[in-house]
Amino acid sequence: MSLSRFFINRPIFAWVISLIIMLFGGLSILRLPIAQYPSIAPPQIAITVTYPGASADTVNDTVVRPILQQMFGLDHLEYISAQSYASGQMEIDLTFEQGTNPDIAQVQVQNKLQLAQPKLPQEVTAQGLSITKAVKNFMLVLGFISTNNSMSGSDIADYVASNVSDPLSRVTGVGDHTLFGSEYAMRIWLDPNKLFNYALTVRDVEAAIQTQNIQVSSGELGGLPARKDIRLDATIIGPTRLTSAGEFEKILLKVQPDGSQVRIRDVARVELGPQTYNTSSYYNNHPASGMALKLAPGANQISTEAAVRAKIDELEKFFPPGLKTVYPLDTEPFITLSIEEVVITLLEAIGLVFLVMLVFLQNFRATLIPTIAVPVVLLGTFGLLNIFGFSINTLTMLAMVLAVGLLVDDAIVVVENVERVMSEKKLSPIEAARVSMDEISGALIGIVLVLTAVFLPMAAFSGSVGVIYRQFSITIVSAMWLSVLVAMVLTPALCATMLKPGTHVKTTGPAGWFNRNFERLTNGYLNGVRKLIGSAALSITCFVLISALAGYLFTRLPSGFLPDEDQGLIFGQVTMPPNTPMEQTTKLNREITDYILKSEKGLVESVYAISGFNFAGQGQNSGAFFIRLKDWKDRPLASQTSAAIAQRIMMHYWFDPRAQIFAINPPAVLELGNATGFDLELEDRGHVGHQQLLAARNMVLGLASQDRRLMAVRPNGMEDASQYHLDIDREKANALGITIDDINTTIEGALGSIYVNQFTRNDRVKQVYIQGDLDSRMLPQDLDKWYIRTNTNTLAPLNAFIRGYWLTGPQKVEDYNGLNAFEILGQPAAGYSSGDSLTAIKDILKKLPEGIGYEWTGLSYEEISSGSSTGPLYALASLVILLCLAALYESWAIPFAVMLVIPLGILGSIAATLWRDMNNDVYFQVGLLTTVGLAVKNAILIVEFAKAAFERGETLEDAVITAARERLRPILMTSIAFVVGVFPLAIATGAGSASRVAIGTAVVGGMATATLLAIYFVPVFFVLVLRVFHVKRQSERKQVAPSVQTATGNE
Repeated sequence: MSLSRFFINRPIFAWVISLIIMLFGGLSILRLPIAQYPSIAPPQIAITVTYPGASADTVNDTVVRPILQQMFGLDHLEYISAQSYASGQMEIDLTFEQGTNPDIAQVQVQNKLQLAQPKLPQEVTAQGLSITKAVKNFMLVLGFISTNNSMSGSDIADYVASNVSDPLSRVTGVGDHTLFGSEYAMRIWLDPNKLFNYALTVRDVEAAIQTQNIQVSSGELGGLPARKDIRLDATIIGPTRLTSAGEFEKILLKVQPDGSQVRIRDVARVELGPQTYNTSSYYNNHPASGMALKLAPGANQISTEAAVRAKIDELEKFFPPGLKTVYPLDTEPFITLSIEEVVITLLEAIGLVFLVMLVFLQNFRATLIPTIAVPVVLLGTFGLLNIFGFSINTLTMLAMVLAVGLLVDDAIVVVENVERVMSEKKLSPIEAARVSMDEISGALIGIVLVLTAVFLPMAAFSGSVGVIYRQFSITIVSAMWLSVLVAMVLTPALCATMLKPGTHVKTTGPAGWFNRNFERLTNGYLNGVRKLIGSAALSITCFVLISALAGYLFTRLPSGFLPDEDQGLIFGQVTMPPNTPMEQTTKLNREITDYILKSEKGLVESVYAISGFNFAGQGQNSGAFFIRLKDWKDRPLASQTSAAIAQRIMMHYWFDPRAQIFAINPPAVLELGNATGFDLELEDRGHVGHQQLLAARNMVLGLASQDRRLMAVRPNGMEDASQYHLDIDREKANALGITIDDINTTIEGALGSIYVNQFTRNDRVKQVYIQGDLDSRMLPQDLDKWYIRTNTNTLAPLNAFIRGYWLTGPQKVEDYNGLNAFEILGQPAAGYSSGDSLTAIKDILKKLPEGIGYEWTGLSYEEISSGSSTGPLYALASLVILLCLAALYESWAIPFAVMLVIPLGILGSIAATLWRDMNNDVYFQVGLLTTVGLAVKNAILIVEFAKAAFERGETLEDAVITAARERLRPILMTSIAFVVGVFPLAIATGAGSASRVAIGTAVVGGMATATLLAIYFVPVFFVLVLRVFHVKRQSERKQVAPSVQTATGNE
């Protein structure tokens, strides 16, 4: 007894199974996390550290190199990049293969770092090294502004660092955070002239603070063991840490011979000031402080952001008057909106599919049956996604839209066949359902096996592209298997109980008009098929031309990775000439903000500008800005998209001599980096030196600027700047009894800053720094103002044994996989794809001099590693399809009649994508595979029925014509239902529309040609294949087999 017959007799059992599936799926929806994309970016571990006052080269040689030399033997490590800055900061990023557990990677890195720590300078280990699971992009940037101007930028930064930063970083789902600004420290500004007058040095001040700002555990009175008759137990409070600037001013430095005392206030200014002065930020030109939050790997962004906002609401109650939180960069509205849009498209698809079925079936009951299948399968699919650990994201929801078209197909095939059997054989609904299911069960199983073979190889892709493809393939394959289950369990049971016996062919009214015209169309179609079968040579010629055209157009298709989305954000980068002070950078940043707020008035919500930081580096000449745009519905025109606005801003400042200013539309997947286009590292493979590497980089940038396929090709680094090099005459210093340690301390205290120890303020431990006052460290000759004590207890000026000279050196030193490197970013010019830009830059890289190599990194690394695996996977998919069909038809020849249909669908997908100026990207590939799956599905139905008719004894031509007549209506119905269902995707607008349009275009175009051409060509293929391979009926083969055996027996 077949499965379908069992459930036709037990319809309530079929309903129970369906309701259980729906219940399970409904509960799963509540548990599934929501995200824009799954975690596509490979896991990264970041090591950060600060070496106060050190140059970029010093940090690289003394901190980065010792750490990198220990980073070997890490499991699944892809590449390591490191940046050292002239501000003394350093970051090492270790990128691991997709799928590596970030927690285990972090522990392994931590263990390796322990081995390197003894080799690092003491100043570095005293600051502590931080190791975090890093995500490249910011999920949210919070700005804090004073609406009544009662707080300066530094005050706000201190408040945020002290009271907001910690609670927010503890919110579940928040990974790393970056603070724009820093908390207050006790700043002691030394005056070298006053120090000299009192015969004091930097070392004397440092020693005095260390001995007098101290917490001592002084014990207790009556402590154990104690005398028996003692009646007292009290803790002794000895010297404690100082807490205010007034207390630090009173620290005693020395007592003069006349008994007078010299205190810190006599030789220095003491104040609360920022711990570092490296960044300043403005929100719409109001002084601000900011905090950028990154999402922890694997966290749910929507719930994390909700938790962050709830925490901010809680903290805001205690904010000082006038302090307000703003959100200059927020990726959450885009995610929510793009998922909402896909859900709306899903509902539109279901509605449109229902209408198409009603037009064809003209029977409300018959239309209702496939519609009931839709929620059962979709909810069931959510249940399976939950089991597989997937999330509700743009990709899984798009897969659901495609699945609607596919799953309705199965139910339509069943219902239409039951209706046909009922009217042709005059059977009751129950009998018709039984006969019908016997006819098509094999085809349904064959179809799902073939579709699984089409989509599953996508899941085998490696890297970030594999993650994207897996979302589609697993979702669609899950929906397909559930769909077949429903088509064999619930749909026949519904047909048996809901359909009425007799014929339902309408002859009057609109339905009658439709049927008469459809009959005329069918006859015309059958005549066409007969003609094509009659002139085989013409058919083959047409098919070869169509295949050749598809192949040619495929080569014309520009390649890409993901389409660029309008996310309502623009990232900007400002790089001033080297050695530009921060004041100039801030001035230009404020001017840019003014221009953007005035010129794009109705489109821009806010501009958050930061000086001292950008994506390429940190330094006084670096600046960045984040533009948040108004809601999508307020800017519907093409000239109001984020890409168009970014282009206008960039063009306005293109020839500005003051700075290099870029405004870029962020890439679709922010996790994979901050820029669209390509990302590569030029490497000093032959150790030819910094100058040679710089020359090679400039050659690449020069050639790229002349190539019309490329735009905004830029180094993701900082230009070399003038540096003042100090040369110490060690012999003179030794003669004066001055140690190198004394010299280093004096220079560090005068020009850099010395971290001495800590003090407590408002229940927070803060740091104490000493540094030369402003006027004593502005020019080279200011070095002459500083003195060191000699062995004869006199003071010698630094210029007695130090000479200085100017040279040019790096502001940022980059390392990639242990080699000195320069990162270069670029994007395709308007009208070109990312594939074109890769080709263009590869042409330029062929001209690199000896000893200089290159490697792809970031997004390009993923794109190139995925591109190499497409061919073998498609070949594997084709082989599996062939094997599934061979098993279905019990023949090696007949599957070719089905396989030959593939180029017919591909042609439409490529043509539609080319016509709309789109790329061969990830979404196109998914659309293409969906088209192939459906084209093959339609072919299977025709071939299955043609084969059945052939087996019944009809001639080849008659068998094919019978199949063509019987299958035309369901094929047109399912195909039109599918195209209509997916059509809203192809014309989508608003948030996240680029991905929907890409996939919709490929599928609608492909289905149009696949359906129109396949219904003509499949019958021809069937006849030709059976003739060419001399395929016999199974009954004939069975008769031949015994006669062969008797013949061998007689010999």
